[in-house]
Amino acid sequence: MMPFSDEDLCVAIKNYLPSIEEYVKSHEGTMGFLGVKNGTAYVELGGTCNGCSMSVMTTKMVIQKKLRELIHPELNVESIFPDQRDQLPSDLVTC
Repeated sequence: MMPFSDEDLCVAIKNYLPSIEEYVKSHEGTMGFLGVKNGTAYVELGGTCNGCSMSVMTTKMVIQKKLRELIHPELNVESIFPDQRDQLPSDLVTC
């Protein structure tokens, strides 16, 4: 069970993402934090990550793995591409 509210997670994720973003930038990609819903963080991948077949690996094995180490082992991360914003939860918590 996640012991943090989505609001708490939002602040923590926003704090830690810049260090993780360096990896994405090293591959000419971009990453934006969109918000949290029910313990799942939503990030938008762009640049060379947009449509890349390895974007799921980047999301799960880099972004999610590091955030789980830093914040909580049950935290999930989902990525979307810029043209998929309409698929986000309507009540996403942003900070």
